[in-house]
Amino acid sequence: MKKYDVIIIGGGLGGLTCGAMLSKEGLSVCLLEQHSVIGGCLQSFKRNGRTLDTGMHYVGSLDEGEIMHQYFKYFGIIDQLHLQRLDETGFDHFHFSDGTSYRHAMGYERFIDTLSEQFPEERANLTEFCRQLKKVGELISPEILKEGRISNGGVEYFSTSAYEKINEHISNSKLRNVLAGNCGLFAGDKLTTSFYEYGMITHSNIQGAYAFSDGSQQLADLLSDKIKANGGKVLLNAKVSKIHLDGDKVKCVELNNGEKVEAEHYISSLHPSVTFSMLENNTVYKKAFFTRINSMANTYGLFTTYLLLKPKSLKYVNQNHYLFNNPDVWATDGNYKGYNIPSTLLCMQPSQTSEYTNVVTLLTPILYSDYIKWEDTKIGHRGEDYKDFKNRFSEAVVDFTCQFFPNLRNCIDKVYTASPLTYRDYTGTPQGCAYGIVKDCRNPMVTQFPARTRISNLLLAGQNINIHGCLGTTMSSTVTCSEILGSEYLSKKIGNA
Repeated sequence: MKKYDVIIIGGGLGGLTCGAMLSKEGLSVCLLEQHSVIGGCLQSFKRNGRTLDTGMHYVGSLDEGEIMHQYFKYFGIIDQLHLQRLDETGFDHFHFSDGTSYRHAMGYERFIDTLSEQFPEERANLTEFCRQLKKVGELISPEILKEGRISNGGVEYFSTSAYEKINEHISNSKLRNVLAGNCGLFAGDKLTTSFYEYGMITHSNIQGAYAFSDGSQQLADLLSDKIKANGGKVLLNAKVSKIHLDGDKVKCVELNNGEKVEAEHYISSLHPSVTFSMLENNTVYKKAFFTRINSMANTYGLFTTYLLLKPKSLKYVNQNHYLFNNPDVWATDGNYKGYNIPSTLLCMQPSQTSEYTNVVTLLTPILYSDYIKWEDTKIGHRGEDYKDFKNRFSEAVVDFTCQFFPNLRNCIDKVYTASPLTYRDYTGTPQGCAYGIVKDCRNPMVTQFPARTRISNLLLAGQNINIHGCLGTTMSSTVTCSEILGSEYLSKKIGNA
């Protein structure tokens, strides 16, 4: 049995960034991915010759000197990524059913000026709110990494409500909703979403938001290639079924085919409930621990509608568009012709070679109760009633979207869909939840997982550590890897890359 320094379970962004860091720093790494394609929610796939992205549609803090640019520079991939900087005058547009629309612009001065044009009486309030927002976002930066720290604290923001913070500073109810209009990026909830989570994501995009030209798979492939170039292994079709313990240590992991793989350290980037369900010979955790983990609330899933367009029928627009069926952007329910469509995020697929887009992606929050009847089924075996549900739901989503973009329907050639069950079967995430476990600002210590577990050589990574998304997951991987390499050492290496 070959022994590695580190075995990483899961080939999504969390596993890949851990593998890239640890292999770059000289450790022998073996990454195990259950599917035939690397990337998790970074995956892109082809339909009728078009590239469709799974779950990562734009990324913030990618301007030179910003935090994600610095991470990608450290990995050695920044110059190889094909990126499209979004419209700085309005990268996110928010449309309401009353016919009004607003936008988030890039750069704080432009952000304040743009919103103040429509809410002039709120300029002073906006300025102060943005000052608070920057305080959260600037808790992480290349400068802080150079000092040997991953972040500059900010624990107090984990227990501060984003909803209450916005209401504290902003008087106009519509502006409050516009500021929270990107809540689909973090499954925003009035009661649970922290100002830390909201602030990190919003600040990141204000600082420099980019889309992936020709698909997000490139990021997964580049990270995988770096692991291999650094001497590591990336094994596909390698599903871990058991984590064998010997006392308070992992002895080895067992794959579905019975093969066992051994290492000094183990990192799981899977959902915690999935990770801990695989423990064999467990004497470390009591039954109450498993009960708590399995009962923790997960974020909602996303129903994805892919519109494949007729050639040269729709010019690419360098913006994202949030469409709301409810004046309250935090709402997760909203009846539209009998279907629960509270909102939809419209993203266009940019291309390096054409001014036209050939794919429009519509992301719609969907509650678990809407698809629970098929929870015990697998891809390809869900029956005609499931197909009928997807067809009817996607048609309602398209119809809703065309209330805001009436010419879109004439551009559609074919429609493909993916429900949260599709995501569940490909990523192993319970219920196909979009952003993992709900991080509750009312009880942050209970709903966030530390990287270190009570099993001495088992660490956790991924979107359930700290926050989700490209920024949150990459930062969480740094926290995880620092448990092996040392926080000061790793921070300085990244910051000075």
